[in-house]
Amino acid sequence: MKVTFYTGALRKTQWREFGVRFLFGGLVTVAAGLIAKKFGPSVGGLFLAFPAIFPASATLVARHAREEKEQAQLTGSKRAPAVAALDSRGTAMGTVGLIVFGVLAWKFLPRHNTALVLIGSTLVWFCVGATLWWLRKAIRTSAWARRRRRRTA
Repeated sequence: MKVTFYTGALRKTQWREFGVRFLFGGLVTVAAGLIAKKFGPSVGGLFLAFPAIFPASATLVARHAREEKEQAQLTGSKRAPAVAALDSRGTAMGTVGLIVFGVLAWKFLPRHNTALVLIGSTLVWFCVGATLWWLRKAIRTSAWARRRRRRTA
């Protein structure tokens, strides 16, 4: 799958869906704050690494995929979970990058320039996520090639 940026999705998204995402994000943030209050900021910060809008996003992505198939007079019962699973993989890869961002910020912010640390940590976050996506693609492609060679041999 080629990663693209499709602005048309913004027009297709209803305001209620944005509200659901913001609600989930707020609830996860409040939960992380309560955990931080009880167990300290280091533990609470770990829970902020959880993508706050993921639970809402996964269900909305699946629903959109199912509706798209149904509009084409097809059933979206298999496609919708596959699209949500792909979204989940991307979220997991981004979360690993976010954890690296958090560790870098935690280690370097107290002793270094705030702007430089945040810019550098953000670049590392992007690089980690992109590298994980590329590795997944390379591993998947090589596994596919091995299966194909076995079939033709």
